Amino acid sequence: MAERILFGTDGIRGVANIYPVTPEVALRLGRAVGFHFRQEGQERSCVVVGRDTRLSGGMLEDALVAGLNSVGVDALLAGVLPTPGVALLVRELHARGGVVISASHNPAGDNGLKLFGADGHKLDDSEEERLEALILTPEIDGLRPCGDEVGIKRVIGDASQRYGASVMASVPGMTLHGIKVAVDCANGASFRTTPEVLQKLGATVLAFHDSPDGLNINDSCGSTHPGEIARLILETGAQVGISHDGDADRLVLVDEKGGILDGDEILAMTALDGLKRGTLAGKTLVATVMSNFGLDECIASAGGSVLRTAVGDRYVVDAMRNGNFSIGGEQSGHLIFRDHGTTGDGLLAALQVLRIMTESGKPLSELRLCLKKYPQAQRNLTVKSKPSLKTLPKVSALVAKTEKSLAGKGRVLLRYSGTEPKVRLLIEGSDETMINAAADAIATALTKSIGA
Repeated sequence: MAERILFGTDGIRGVANIYPVTPEVALRLGRAVGFHFRQEGQERSCVVVGRDTRLSGGMLEDALVAGLNSVGVDALLAGVLPTPGVALLVRELHARGGVVISASHNPAGDNGLKLFGADGHKLDDSEEERLEALILTPEIDGLRPCGDEVGIKRVIGDASQRYGASVMASVPGMTLHGIKVAVDCANGASFRTTPEVLQKLGATVLAFHDSPDGLNINDSCGSTHPGEIARLILETGAQVGISHDGDADRLVLVDEKGGILDGDEILAMTALDGLKRGTLAGKTLVATVMSNFGLDECIASAGGSVLRTAVGDRYVVDAMRNGNFSIGGEQSGHLIFRDHGTTGDGLLAALQVLRIMTESGKPLSELRLCLKKYPQAQRNLTVKSKPSLKTLPKVSALVAKTEKSLAGKGRVLLRYSGTEPKVRLLIEGSDETMINAAADAIATALTKSIGA
């Protein structure tokens, strides 16, 4: 794969109004996307555009739409909508593709642009490389349709209703009467959709962090701050807590006792349910290398298996499509139910768990016990640069020493984030004291070498 300048593991992302997340790049991206999708046919093309609640979203949307229109492509504006809602609309409206303006779980000052193809799936690496080349070169600068060939923008008036109806269709006949649900909307894209859907299903909904002002998205709330929804559960006496990130493609759950569940526990519950009902395609769950190894034992005990991928929900989806598997996801809470959607969907995932709760009559604190986790030590460190980790001798030596100590009964994963200036470390093993000491030692060496 060619070295990328603009695209990371999930589109283009960074500080809003600083290169590469600028109106100028958004304009050129719009032109590149329009040209790329327009090539597939001669009829007039359209692209769906959605965004989260960040203050910079309107600025980038205007530039992106101008770029699309300038190459003769129509922009269908979904407004503020969860990322999976945009993917759905692309398919339902037979659009050529979709663009989501969001930086997901990042702070309000950041923003990003991520892309979907006509099938509602994120673009593959080769397509992103092609778009990057179109943005950075003058190849399409001469493309200037005029008159009635210029694209227009149109508002999708029922975008949130379409999305809500779709996720509700995944749990036909389910009623949540008598269930009290607390929701942390992260002041993001889910601030209307998640509470509305849960209320339509009959739940008593207590919505928090549902008043976005453009600057408070993910601010001490949402899925990256799970302690907040845990606190709210204990204060309100709700039976379930739901927490999203800024674009609501992620889910963290909290049980009625205030216990926090990550993506691995949700994957375990839903995969076991799928095995029991005969709906887990290939009897296989797809997870990344970051997921706890206890997941493998849990699924194997029920007659299934776990297929591992590289980190990133797009790689999970690729493996699911290639193997025709139905459930997959990440420890971080990106969960894909391919029978009902094409990308991570926090609300859809929450409804699957609520269905299991209502059908079994068991509380979440009991259902989560199906997964017995191996101890993990994780460290996420901000870095000033991203040299090859192999060029850091002190770090490499400590990693090798730790792997030797684990003696094949654990693992060390060290990688750079593809969306933030961070390095991520995970050590898994049976001795919690040992792995935490090793993690601290490696983190100290990393800080001395490349720490911000």
